[in-house]
Amino acid sequence: MSTLNIAIIGAGGITLQNHLPGLALCPDVRVHALCDANPATLEAARTQTGAPVAETSWEKVVTRDDVHAVIIATPNFLHPDIAITAARHGKHVLCEKPLALNATDAQRMADEADRAGVRHMTAFTYRFVPAMRYLRHLIDQGELGTPYHYRCLRLQDWGTRNLGWRQVRKLAGTGEIGDMLSHRINFAHHLVGPMTRLVANLRNLTPVRDGAPNDTDDWVAILAEFSTGTTGVLESSKLASGHNESWRSLDYVELNGSAGTFQFTTGKWNELQSGKLGGPGLKPLMVPKEFWVWPGSPRDPGVGDPLVSFRYDQAVEFINAIREQRPSAITFHDGAATQRVMDAAVRSAESGQWVEV
Repeated sequence: MSTLNIAIIGAGGITLQNHLPGLALCPDVRVHALCDANPATLEAARTQTGAPVAETSWEKVVTRDDVHAVIIATPNFLHPDIAITAARHGKHVLCEKPLALNATDAQRMADEADRAGVRHMTAFTYRFVPAMRYLRHLIDQGELGTPYHYRCLRLQDWGTRNLGWRQVRKLAGTGEIGDMLSHRINFAHHLVGPMTRLVANLRNLTPVRDGAPNDTDDWVAILAEFSTGTTGVLESSKLASGHNESWRSLDYVELNGSAGTFQFTTGKWNELQSGKLGGPGLKPLMVPKEFWVWPGSPRDPGVGDPLVSFRYDQAVEFINAIREQRPSAITFHDGAATQRVMDAAVRSAESGQWVEV
């Protein structure tokens, strides 16, 4: 097909910030249909995009013959039904993380998409950070050696403001672990390999946010073991006062191996810290320019805020996977693997014991 018609289900902040600017980079792509349960949000997005179709019912959108691909940016509990219905109607699907409320549904999404023969992608946006991509390259080149330790830290200051559906367990599934730590779990799988067992703790420190009940976690920590023998320490919090939020807050990953150490923060998108075995300490290592933009993306890395614009490459990869008839770089199977770790962490926190993933 010459022009790909895209339907976006959920027209809120993440669509405006990430998906629309990314799709704008893709030639012969049109935002053809929009869906949102909030009429005001829907109208604002329709005005911005000029999409000819605007509906409050997602079923009417994903079954249309003139829609070729669907982007899902709704509350988490809706993801499986929308994705599976879209796939069964032959639509390619990009879905926000976490894929579902549990690993069973997430795996069902992956299996149904495979069965339908459509392209599917999980929106682990931070995988497109240039420093992350270069780190993966260095690991592939043997620069880390045998991986010993993986650690990550995500600290944001969200205070006690109302988070809408994200603070309602039946709509979101989990809080911080699904919202932010899911990205870092995927980092771990991408850089080190699958986790095999873990012990975790989750805490809800704000049972009321701006007068509304909150029954989700604000903080999570995981101690993990990987199939490679690597150890893992992962922590994420919405209540790290003074750390700001979103891309301005601390997002840190470090790997220690037999040959050296690598460290990066998303705030330094084009720089790693590295050190060799027995060396005097970590030193800056600049990311080569060939890693600044995702392969096949027409994005100019010198335009816009680089802490934001790398996210636009996600849509480019999704569209290119469709056109090239190949799997996307981050499929629903990656999302399901992350969900299995999240489910295990919740079980561990409830039991107070180590659990198998």
